[in-house]
Amino acid sequence: MPAGPPRLRCRSNDEYGGKDPMHVNRNSAAARMVGAMTAVALVLAPAHGTWAAPKKAPAALELSQAVAPEAVGFDSARLARLDAYMAKVVESGRVAGMTTFLARHGKVVSFKTYGKKSLATGEPMTPDTIFRIYSMTKPVTGVAMMILFEEGRWRLDDPVTRYVPEFKDLKVLKGVDGNGQPILEDLGRPPTMREVMAHTAGFGYGLAEEHPVDKLYREKQVLSASSTHEMIQRTAQIPLAFQPGTQWRYSSSVDIQGYIVEKLTGQRLGDFMAERIFRPLRMPDTAFHVPAEKAGRLAAVYVGNKETGRIEEAKALFGGDLPTYLEPPPWDSGGGGLVSTTMDYARFAQMIANKGELDGVRILSPASVEMMGTNMIPKEVLVSSNGTTGARFNEAVGFGLDFMVVNEPRAAGTLEGKGSMSWGGAAGTWFWVDPTNDVVFVGMIQRFGGSGGDDLGAMARTLTYQALVNPER
Repeated sequence: MPAGPPRLRCRSNDEYGGKDPMHVNRNSAAARMVGAMTAVALVLAPAHGTWAAPKKAPAALELSQAVAPEAVGFDSARLARLDAYMAKVVESGRVAGMTTFLARHGKVVSFKTYGKKSLATGEPMTPDTIFRIYSMTKPVTGVAMMILFEEGRWRLDDPVTRYVPEFKDLKVLKGVDGNGQPILEDLGRPPTMREVMAHTAGFGYGLAEEHPVDKLYREKQVLSASSTHEMIQRTAQIPLAFQPGTQWRYSSSVDIQGYIVEKLTGQRLGDFMAERIFRPLRMPDTAFHVPAEKAGRLAAVYVGNKETGRIEEAKALFGGDLPTYLEPPPWDSGGGGLVSTTMDYARFAQMIANKGELDGVRILSPASVEMMGTNMIPKEVLVSSNGTTGARFNEAVGFGLDFMVVNEPRAAGTLEGKGSMSWGGAAGTWFWVDPTNDVVFVGMIQRFGGSGGDDLGAMARTLTYQALVNPER
């Protein structure tokens, strides 16, 4: 039997046919707009969690003591294909720079940096570079919610109106009339907390240009509100896109969760996360802004120029200036506001892989982590469009509590293990946790609108698992 869970210690995307989910913050003179560029990285986990027993780990694991790939079942020559592919992505100019991190059984197999942190300055990408992780904030907010769940502060099938009474008069979009005006109907019942965490509640996001609900989100500038409470008030003025529980639609529901955390605790979201997640897990560079002494470590963010085919530094998004992330935002976006480093996020992911514990510090119980990786989408919804891309849920692909989940990986067309949990961010960051093979992977780039070619998250999975030739190790 293993002596304990593996440890990770450090001193110092386009889906399986589409794109990674993306959520973007931006500042104006008075506020930071949280927008979203989208699609879904179908990186996914099980109706019943399949958690591998973690192997015994050394007392202290440093990056300088990374193990040989063969020690944990990988073939070095095959794994070199992953490095070669990612290096070529950078050399071809698709992205300025990149990091990739791979661990198995809590042991670092590979931590690579490629290219530049900034093309303008020529500074190289470094292991401690800070990235805008956008929607990779969502699983962290989910963990914050589950901490409170374990304290008995809320229940999965509670109506959300118990915690957000502003939603008691919500209406539902039934259609539009001949003049394009919304036709509304009464809410059959309030959305449940389960549905809020599984994107089946019916809230919008502002992503779909022609959808009446998303148009209202943009018109009312829901995510550029000056506070979380104002965000809630604006949301309450907009109808749901469907009756709760009848469809899946990527939404602002994780920002709503952030508000609920604040309301239940009386703390700002970032303060709660720092106290209950970041400091216990020793994630010193993860926060909702970059302090002055770390500003030089923040990577530049790029966007593809359709006319030249080259990348250029992003200056604006959705008609507003990009945030600097060098000062605290008006409010902490649970849906997409965090910055982090590759190793910080790897420690968070390893905690999930360890069923809630890292380096002797327990954040969640094993059962809570399993629940986050359990498909929450009703069977009758599994074949419905997800509202962001042409991809559809099916019996192989599901969604848990703030994580995409893989129910049947081979049927889903992926080599990863059953039960893999994942998500991605607007600037191209991605990660997954594979409990079956006890694998953690984190990839970081900074480019909006896709990576300019094959999805990096999907390619990383193929090139990682084709190298795992002795999974029993």
